[in-house]
Amino acid sequence: MLFRELISVALGGAVGAGGRYLAGIFARNLFGADFPWGTFSVNIIGCFFIGVAASLVENREGALWLFLVVGLLGGFTTFSAFGYDTIQLIQRSELIAAALNVILQIVLGLIAVWAGLALAGSSGLHLPGR
Repeated sequence: MLFRELISVALGGAVGAGGRYLAGIFARNLFGADFPWGTFSVNIIGCFFIGVAASLVENREGALWLFLVVGLLGGFTTFSAFGYDTIQLIQRSELIAAALNVILQIVLGLIAVWAGLALAGSSGLHLPGR
């Protein structure tokens, strides 16, 4: 059972990651590279489609949910999961938790990127191809 669920997530993830790559190229070609349009586009598109999936797919543990939401949208953008989780908190009237989710994920996420850049940059190590 777990293997079948993992396959659903993996297949959806492969499709989603490929879609993210293509959407990023398309957005950059359409709008230019002066703003991260690719990331912006996939985040908004992913949020729209997680809303559609949440409305249409009743079984949140079934193969369809795992393929579409966890796999495809997760591979496309995890920002959609962030948006969905935050809306779920708001709908349950857990406004403090929703606000904390937004603030902490954004602020700590930015700090984590900065720390990762600082740590890797100070190590002097570089991966091939850079």
